[in-house]
Amino acid sequence: MATAAPAPSQRRVPRPRADAVRNRERIVAAARELLVEYGTELPLDEAARRAGVGNATLYRNFRDRGELMHHVVLSVTDRVTEHAERALAAEGAGEATAFEALRTFVHAAADERIGALCPMLQTTFDKDHPDVVAALDRLTAGIEELIARARAAGELRTDVGVGDLMVALSQLTRPLPGKACLDFDRFVHRHLQLFLDGLMTPARSELPGAAATLEDLRQD
Repeated sequence: MATAAPAPSQRRVPRPRADAVRNRERIVAAARELLVEYGTELPLDEAARRAGVGNATLYRNFRDRGELMHHVVLSVTDRVTEHAERALAAEGAGEATAFEALRTFVHAAADERIGALCPMLQTTFDKDHPDVVAALDRLTAGIEELIARARAAGELRTDVGVGDLMVALSQLTRPLPGKACLDFDRFVHRHLQLFLDGLMTPARSELPGAAATLEDLRQD
């Protein structure tokens, strides 16, 4: 007697091969670096070359530049969120003060090229896509908790908001597109340290205007 075919809900969806997953990850990582150099009009051929794959592999994974950029945003956002959650865990375990946790997060976020997201979120990129909104909400929650803990510990000045932190972090890690700016990296952590020192209490001056929120930034 013939065996009945499994119901659609019981059929297994084949898992992507390990090499295919690695190829996607390499393409996204290459695109992230190229965003720093070229901005949102990064050359896809160069992304494939740096990833060590052929153009056909790139287009088999990402149908166009827009889809690739979508995954770059998700990749960077998720990785930065993981840094925030690790910093929170270290502070919760007593391995770092609240401000040390915040400082560790900021430097780690800089290494993830978070500044490259700004031109993406200010163009025709679909920043309201449910995946992007969920990823940004998770990131926002982590950063807000880091700031809240540093403020509650009396280590962070009270007139600074999460948006202020992200504006400075984005600006200090985003050089102008072009190969002439590649040496910019060697200044990033030095300038971030100066900025972070300015966040500590006691405050040396009163900041003009109101503290920025991430909602303020998303509406720009």
